[in-house]
Amino acid sequence: MASFGIPDDVVMHVTESVVLESPNEHLIQDQPGFVLDFEAFKKFLVEHGCHKSAEYRFDARVRDPIVEDGDLVGVRYNSDQEVFGEIIIDATGPAAPLAKDLGIANLERENHAIGIECLFEGVDLNHPDFADLTDAMMLRLDHKYAPGGYSWIFHTGDDTAKVGICYIQNERYQENAIHGRTVDGYLEHWLDNDPRFENARQIAESPVRGSAHIQPPGSMSTDSFMAIGDTVLSVDPVWGEGIYKCMKSARAAAMTADRCLTRAKDTSAEEMEVYDDLWKEQVAPRQDRRLMIAKLLYLAPNERYDRLMRDLNKLSRDTLSAINDGSKREIAKLLYPCDLSYFWKYWRGT
Repeated sequence: MASFGIPDDVVMHVTESVVLESPNEHLIQDQPGFVLDFEAFKKFLVEHGCHKSAEYRFDARVRDPIVEDGDLVGVRYNSDQEVFGEIIIDATGPAAPLAKDLGIANLERENHAIGIECLFEGVDLNHPDFADLTDAMMLRLDHKYAPGGYSWIFHTGDDTAKVGICYIQNERYQENAIHGRTVDGYLEHWLDNDPRFENARQIAESPVRGSAHIQPPGSMSTDSFMAIGDTVLSVDPVWGEGIYKCMKSARAAAMTADRCLTRAKDTSAEEMEVYDDLWKEQVAPRQDRRLMIAKLLYLAPNERYDRLMRDLNKLSRDTLSAINDGSKREIAKLLYPCDLSYFWKYWRGT
């Protein structure tokens, strides 16, 4: 966070470890992290932007791009309002109204994932039947609570935690789903059945909802235009890391804009493509491989998750890091003949 100048007062809690859970097993790894107060974080961004002479227009919903003589020159928002600029950036998330109109985004419904998160107090973070989640971020692979996805508990201090689930909606990943159960229903089911929530009470006024598309991005820029953050799927497809990845995406866009505007001005598609290169190198290296890992994970049954956790516990930290980075050699060591059926499901659907 320090590399982005994020102040301490928007950090709810500093965590020291990451816990991966399956229905009956778990893995604990030392890994520092930060849980942000997202509302405070957004307020900081606005205040910091104003201090740097940025202008904000609230209650403004982008409608479509303004193109004159074949050149992108601005955007329309609300009913008939317009704003113009040398470079236009779409940071609207999966809605991507500008990127879609310009032919940059091709977000497919079958790759759409939805999520919900609430803040609770009274969470038992050190329940005897589970790993100690004090000062930890926990991610759980368990189709009972998040079919075709995962659930999480992020400690936010004392007995409070952010609790949420997300999953891919299409039928192939919903084979273990309960017909008619919504994302809210799955969260409620987890809260009702996990003893860590026996005395938990929701303390945020309303849940935070989000969505993303688990698919590779195509182009991310064109003449005078860049798409950043979740508009181009910057969220990590394996473990859902979002804010940090999106900030890295924004930084890459800022570097590109600075390059295009501070020398002889050139916002051609060729020059803007520097952003695509930076994104692939710095924001989401090996993204295609990580997408494959994620989709294979979500196709596997619960008993395979337990076996995976047992295998991961036998590995060194360096090997685990290599697996997380997408090393084919190390990933192959975790595979068994029975996994061929998951590969078949994956390749059949690509």
